[in-house]
Amino acid sequence: MSIPPHAPPTVPPLTDLMRTAHAALSGNPLVFDRFFTWLGHLSVNLAAAAVILMLTLWVAGWARRLSRRALGRLPGPPGDSTLSTFLSSLLRWGIIVVGVVAVFEQLGVKSTSILAVVGAASLAVGLALQGALGNVAAGVMILIMRPYRIGDWVEINGKGGLVKRLDLFMTELSDADNLDIFVPNSKVVGEMIVNYSNAKNRRMELAFRVDYADDLDQALAVLIATAKADPRVLADPEPWAKVTALGDSAVTVTLRAWAMLPDYWDTRFDMIKRVKEALEAAGLSIPYPHQVTVEKVKKGV
Repeated sequence: MSIPPHAPPTVPPLTDLMRTAHAALSGNPLVFDRFFTWLGHLSVNLAAAAVILMLTLWVAGWARRLSRRALGRLPGPPGDSTLSTFLSSLLRWGIIVVGVVAVFEQLGVKSTSILAVVGAASLAVGLALQGALGNVAAGVMILIMRPYRIGDWVEINGKGGLVKRLDLFMTELSDADNLDIFVPNSKVVGEMIVNYSNAKNRRMELAFRVDYADDLDQALAVLIATAKADPRVLADPEPWAKVTALGDSAVTVTLRAWAMLPDYWDTRFDMIKRVKEALEAAGLSIPYPHQVTVEKVKKGV
């Protein structure tokens, strides 16, 4: 079947965008009305989103300050703000996340799409930062279990120092030489922790050696008398002294005494000096290795 020569050629249908562009170029006033209507809705949504964002930031800051004050009233060691700082920061960021989702909802972005993107991004970040997330999990455990606090003297993974800072990623120590030691929280949880600041009193154990020819009862009496003469040594538990070992060239006598934690180190070092002087004053000798030179005698002399 042939097409008549006078029949008009077929034209493909225009899309909505092409129709809108064609109408705008032709000067159709309805197009401009729709554009200004859309622009008005967009302005209203942007203004509402800005208000929601500012309100979110204000509420987050107010909730953070309120939670810190409330947690600061809970019973605990004075000056320990680690847990309150962490929980208040967590509350602040939680409110900010909810507010950002509300802002996107106001702008027309569905929350399901946001959650899908956040879930995919979280999976990728989690795979890339497994070590960092392990430190965060360990930091949460430390904040909950509280094996130590800021200001405690601890030994972690063989390193001793004063706890200066504790966050979700690492623990910062300052050792006796004023050097900063940074320990990842995952290493803290997996190792032995010794806290020297929790105990109110601490026991010292000092070993001394006397000669086999000396009077052991007199040596023990000197240890007890020297300990009791120091006012920093606690009377309860009372000082204890016994013979604890028999060596090759000396007898070991041991003194155990208790002191309050702030006085412990000075008392320990002073006690070593005073016991040594008291043993010598009592006529007891402290043996030490001697080197003897033996000369060969030639035959026939």
